[in-house]
Amino acid sequence: MIEGKILVIDDDEDILLSTKVILKKEFSKIKTISEPSDIIPYIEKKIFDVILLDMNFTTGATSGKEGLNWLKRILKINPESVVVMMTAYGDINLAIEAMKNGAVDFVVKPWENKKLLATILSAFNLSRSKQEIVQLKSKQEILVKDIDQSYTEIIGESNNMLELYEIINKVAPTDANILVLGENGTGKEVIARAIHRKSNRSEYLFINVDLGAIPENLFESELFGHVKGAFTDAKEDRAGRFEIANGGTLFLDEIGNLSLPLQSKLLTAIQKKEITRVGSNKSISVNIRLICATNMPLKEMVDKNEFRQDLFFRINTVEIHVPPIRNRLDDIPLISNHFLDIYTKKYNKPSMKISIEAFKKLKKYNWPGNIRELQHIIERTVIMNNGNILNASDFVLNISESTSMNKNNLNLEKVEKQTIERALKKHNYNVSSAAKELGLGRTTMYRKMTKYGF
Repeated sequence: MIEGKILVIDDDEDILLSTKVILKKEFSKIKTISEPSDIIPYIEKKIFDVILLDMNFTTGATSGKEGLNWLKRILKINPESVVVMMTAYGDINLAIEAMKNGAVDFVVKPWENKKLLATILSAFNLSRSKQEIVQLKSKQEILVKDIDQSYTEIIGESNNMLELYEIINKVAPTDANILVLGENGTGKEVIARAIHRKSNRSEYLFINVDLGAIPENLFESELFGHVKGAFTDAKEDRAGRFEIANGGTLFLDEIGNLSLPLQSKLLTAIQKKEITRVGSNKSISVNIRLICATNMPLKEMVDKNEFRQDLFFRINTVEIHVPPIRNRLDDIPLISNHFLDIYTKKYNKPSMKISIEAFKKLKKYNWPGNIRELQHIIERTVIMNNGNILNASDFVLNISESTSMNKNNLNLEKVEKQTIERALKKHNYNVSSAAKELGLGRTTMYRKMTKYGF
């Protein structure tokens, strides 16, 4: 017996009795009602999986108008209701009218018992599918909110940030492709998520893809998906990031790392607004809002033929520059206190405050790792201290005090090289540990090590 609940509404007691006898063999609960006005409380509570509704209730009526009116009222109260109409008059036009108004099927009295059962079973399966979709959407909304909570709102009140907020507010409601430029650790993904939250696609998914971390031979499979048997490890069909992000926002981070052949494949998907899974010849339409990000000089790369000009123009309808933290030093107290609040709670520490002298020290530092580095330093300082006041001496920065105080005379690349070298030595050349302390991703760390000859 199926754990299903069926509601039957008919003014004929014999019909109610016969449907109950037939259906109770298959379904766990059958409720019969002779007066349609009595169904409202049941519809409001969304108790039943399928509703079997007569089309005529007044003696001698054959037009079906009563049933159609009740069908409309039911679907107005609960649009997810699954309603099967029944009548003693096999009028095809009436059946079509009922289907147009939202009925899922139609049966004619007198019916064959097997036919009635098959119709109700089909309607029941549809009802369960609808319920599953509603549950999945609800779970998706919860998951999206949970994931998004780990990415804070943009923090800052400096002039640079006020200008950035203004740009975000202008571009977010549009579907324009956005290119976010900025150094590592400046919060490019936070900016992308802020645009998504303020967009018309905010109820859909934000999918983040780190292009620098995807091996070239897996690029198509990761972004466009694959079908079972497309290659050795393709044991089942799998949707790519474009499909998963359909309706929402696709964020392609580290886009400057793509090789020219992969740039060509990406451009084709963006232009056609469709993708083809690896191993398939069927095109799938996709509707996404594209946001890309990089710390690399794309314009210079275009001039050197290292980045396709047509792709460059396609991805940056609007270009957003995220300022490094050294260009917004007045925001350091605000950002620091934000992370301080997070980590004192996370590590069950007493209430802590950062001293004025400590803030002066933080403002003199050059911050090669930007906000990500500041976040790690605040976290480390909270872990290593138990007092209520965090003094300047509690903050261990990654370059010498004398070097950081004379930042106006610094060669930034030299400072970055020294910082990376110091971190590598500290962690016995464990790249993962050094990258974590600097607030850098492994891919970025390897790229910089190659750049500086480590």
